[in-house]
Amino acid sequence: MKKIALIGSTGSIGKQALSVVRRHADKFEIVSLAAGNNVGEFLSQVTEFKPKVASLSCADKQVCSKMPKGVEFYQGEDAFKNAIIDDADIVLVALVGFKGILAVLEAIEKGKDIALANKESLVVGGDLVMRKAKEKGVKIMPVDSEHSAIWQALNFDYQTPFNKIILTCSGGAFRDMTKEQLSTVTARDALAHPNWAMGNKITVDCATLVNKAFEVIEAKWLYNTSFDKIDVIIHRESIIHSMVEFADGAVMAQMSYPTMELPITLALSGGQRLDAGLKSLDFAALSKLSFEKIDNERFPCFNLVVDTAKFGGNYPAVVNAANEQAVQLFLQGKISYNDIYKALYGTVQAFYGGHHTDLDELIEADEYGRRYVKELFGV
Repeated sequence: MKKIALIGSTGSIGKQALSVVRRHADKFEIVSLAAGNNVGEFLSQVTEFKPKVASLSCADKQVCSKMPKGVEFYQGEDAFKNAIIDDADIVLVALVGFKGILAVLEAIEKGKDIALANKESLVVGGDLVMRKAKEKGVKIMPVDSEHSAIWQALNFDYQTPFNKIILTCSGGAFRDMTKEQLSTVTARDALAHPNWAMGNKITVDCATLVNKAFEVIEAKWLYNTSFDKIDVIIHRESIIHSMVEFADGAVMAQMSYPTMELPITLALSGGQRLDAGLKSLDFAALSKLSFEKIDNERFPCFNLVVDTAKFGGNYPAVVNAANEQAVQLFLQGKISYNDIYKALYGTVQAFYGGHHTDLDELIEADEYGRRYVKELFGV
């Protein structure tokens, strides 16, 4: 029985992780839950799974009285750290945004293996996270469907040599729009992803292709490789989740219908093949599998974000912060879609830099990026 600490239980990944646990109740046990401010969903989860520890980021006086007996409960902005308990075998980090790196580093410090669904951890602090994980002997299992596909193609062995990683990309909600059309799109338009059901922030990141740029950066750190060995191709059908090319020219692809429960199951099980509630591919019904290059003129955020990682230091942290703040403003209707690129570009150009990266510097860069974007748009 593998004991799981689930950090970010009420989000899209968290809820799907609980679905995996229900399906395999003989193999997985939830020992702690941490959530943000979705009180109703959180209480329902705590009542069902009865974890040893539960934590909620928002302050709600009534939650304590509704907590089942025997559940140790914490509240506060950093209360999620209390859910990373000694009794856990693996910590699934499904927080959205910069805060995820705090949970990842806390789990590493406690020597816990990590199922990683927070891509920002490696985007903003890949060197720091991977170095500390190695020092502590902590395993990091990817939950992203693309990185799970690569992990599978490498037979769940990060040391397997390869020629090239090929990340696939659906293209997001705006893949068929012109530059002119993109100037008038709304948050509602951006959230209409053609293939996947995800949280709002990541869905917007898919529309701008910032999400794919983040995955390029993740690949660099997870697979200890260089950027020139990572390619990205648009694959509209989302059937091939990514590919790996080997020395002999062979390419291994992981294929399935879109679902996050497959990579979640593999991450929690450490690569064991279990039922993921997924129907078999009907190849006869797949009329075609298409591939095309990214149009960098229509999606300028992609190269901008990747270039910050190539430059290194604290630049990925500041561009991530700028993106988080800009996406929030876009979802609130306070800025336009094209303003997201304006925010990222302006922040990177204004940033002072810095190449010695530790957690305190990452936090400073994060604060700078958010502050710059707010000042840029006067909010």
